[in-house]
Amino acid sequence: MTVGLTILSIQSHVVYGHVGNAAAVFPMQRMGCEVWPVMTVQFSNHPGHGAFKGRVFDAAMIDECIEGLAQHGLLSRCAGVLSGYLGSAEIGAAIARAVARVKSQAPGVLYCCDPVIGDLPKGSYVRSDIPAMFGERLVPQADLITPNLYELQVLAGIVVESMEDLQRALTRVHRLGPRVILVTSLEGPQTGAASIDLVVSEWRQGSSHATKVTTPRLQLDAHGAGDLISALFLVHYLRSGSAEVALTRATASVFGVLKKTWEERSAELLMIEAQAEFVSPSYAFEPIVLWP
Repeated sequence: MTVGLTILSIQSHVVYGHVGNAAAVFPMQRMGCEVWPVMTVQFSNHPGHGAFKGRVFDAAMIDECIEGLAQHGLLSRCAGVLSGYLGSAEIGAAIARAVARVKSQAPGVLYCCDPVIGDLPKGSYVRSDIPAMFGERLVPQADLITPNLYELQVLAGIVVESMEDLQRALTRVHRLGPRVILVTSLEGPQTGAASIDLVVSEWRQGSSHATKVTTPRLQLDAHGAGDLISALFLVHYLRSGSAEVALTRATASVFGVLKKTWEERSAELLMIEAQAEFVSPSYAFEPIVLWP
């Protein structure tokens, strides 16, 4: 197993459950990466469970952590930066400063942004100024982004109801800056009720080149699958340099974790019980080229 990747992961954290850094750090470590977690919030549990306690951290704390790393000359070690749920637009600005600082010290570093805004069918669940923070600052800085379908629509300003709409939406978002876009949940008339598509698009010579995999749909209430796949996709892309390889390998691992969680009827992802899926997935999915 290849080792040596160092990932700076700036995300939310929960005491109970597996979302944000609690979904991303251990899987990346299990894959042999050194992970430096910085927390944007710390909650007792995911707010989707109802009542929760905790707080959103201030942007200065993130700046201070990055400054501390810089003082020790550590930023140049980073191969990747990963970000997710913000908590506030000020935290988004701090992440933008952090990414710029890391890129100045480690020119080959890749920034993967999970633009956490909301989901279908509920819509947005973040503060009103956060979508603009993603669209105007973080997504343009990113090399890779991992939106779900709802978040892609928000960033592109397009309702996706067909493959033609999807291609237009991906093209619009590529033009904001990222060269790789992973859409983590494409569902609708084109996928059928029993399956979900994951689509990755690479921007090459001014056009989108897209590939998909299709997985069975599992009825789950557990949170954190999006945070998990973002982390795995970044690691696999850094190692392989291929968006298609990263798509198939990350999808296989996440599906294995979801299948175990579904079988045990767990309300939280069974990350520890299914940890072998991160290094030796039980399932494999065949990539299908969509265009060109």
